[in-house]
Amino acid sequence: MTAPFAADARIPAELLHAYLRPGAPDADPSRPLITFYDDSTGERVELSAKTFDNWVAKTANLLQDELNAGPDDRAALLLPAHWQTAVWLLACWSVGVTAVPGGDPGSADLVISGPDGLEAAGACSGERVALALRPLGGRFPQRPDGFLDYAAEVPGQGDRFAPYSPVHPDSQALETHIDGLPLKLTGEQTVQLAREGAARLGIGVGDRVLSTLSYDDWAGLEAGLLAPLAAGASVVLCRNSEGLTADQWEKRIEAERVTLRLG
Repeated sequence: MTAPFAADARIPAELLHAYLRPGAPDADPSRPLITFYDDSTGERVELSAKTFDNWVAKTANLLQDELNAGPDDRAALLLPAHWQTAVWLLACWSVGVTAVPGGDPGSADLVISGPDGLEAAGACSGERVALALRPLGGRFPQRPDGFLDYAAEVPGQGDRFAPYSPVHPDSQALETHIDGLPLKLTGEQTVQLAREGAARLGIGVGDRVLSTLSYDDWAGLEAGLLAPLAAGASVVLCRNSEGLTADQWEKRIEAERVTLRLG
């Protein structure tokens, strides 16, 4: 029997590493890993595994070196399902920071917010980072008061990342919700549930999974990031797509070679 993709991964960040192994027979780091659409702006962004990993490394260095975040910290992510949100999730897990999508900024050690969450994010007494979520990863026209502008800070960070201390599989990695109930997972539990989700959804190596779901609960994280990563698949994230017609969906699914649509 063929071993599952990333069979040796015990923390979520190692799921990404499996795409980058030299000569890996079931993954190509130059192929699209995350394709993102924002249908309110017409934006389309496509990142290969190699490019996505570079963004993760830079963001993890920002977290560790500039924000002084570490394995005992919790990061509230007030962000939509977006390619930059996926970067921040993997960066948190690379450092060992617990990611809390949609979490309460007042109880978090740091907060990462999009434009719509800035007022709520002000309740965080720790470091605050703002994402403009503009096409091409652009900056805010004017940096929000009390926040670092992610787009201004991340380009100067290193392209390689190594945590100051190893990230342990049994350390907490994620706080989210499932069916309305709180769910706290270690890194190893996150990976295991991602593998189970991939099997349940029938996702395999090379599949293209389209998701319109929010990252604020397990269903959206599973569909739009973790289950595809665990399976060696890729993701098409669609935001603000409620107005698309059936014909437009059909054309997108055909153009992106989507094999499974969720949400």
